[in-house]
Amino acid sequence: MELLIKLILSYLLGSTSGSMLLGKLNGVDIRNLGSGNAGGTNAFRTQGPAFGAGVLFIDILKGFLSAKYISSISLPIFSSSIIDHDILIILCGVAAVLGHVYPIYHGFRGGKGAGAAIGMVFAISWPTITLAILLWVIILLFTGYVGLGTMLGSISVIYFAHYFKESINNPYFLPFTVILCIFIIYTHWSNIKRMLDGSENRFEKAMIFRRNS
Repeated sequence: MELLIKLILSYLLGSTSGSMLLGKLNGVDIRNLGSGNAGGTNAFRTQGPAFGAGVLFIDILKGFLSAKYISSISLPIFSSSIIDHDILIILCGVAAVLGHVYPIYHGFRGGKGAGAAIGMVFAISWPTITLAILLWVIILLFTGYVGLGTMLGSISVIYFAHYFKESINNPYFLPFTVILCIFIIYTHWSNIKRMLDGSENRFEKAMIFRRNS
């Protein structure tokens, strides 16, 4: 019962979409604009950097809070629970990511999970996610493809989790990163298709090397 309660709380928090929340304040539904996705990239592209940064902050925060704090909530009536806290951290983070992608408040149409996943990984190993984000920035600067950077960044999380495994006090984290990587690639499948047919949008202004118009 403790596990169920914490998973529900994490999922409901994860379902709080940053783009939908800020969109209501601005009188827009982000799902009707741009790519139709309710994630940070589409928010940034269609509403500007301030809006996009706000969306990303909210999405990262809900993943972090779920893994770090909801997993640790004391439920006295279940004080005899034998659930491994390390597993709770992972599962609560996963529930937040699923809420981000399939939000119950918004017809199960959400983002692609990257924001909440960043917050979750940060709660477990900040060096791992910091280096993965650095790689994402490098890929964005050289290619302009946000989705490509996100997918390769998620793959790099596996390597960095292995590299820092001696300092990460969670034995389930490394195998989990493999599952997370597969899920992030799955949610970005449409990006892969567009890159293959040459129709994927680029953030050309962020690129170091770009053609002058």
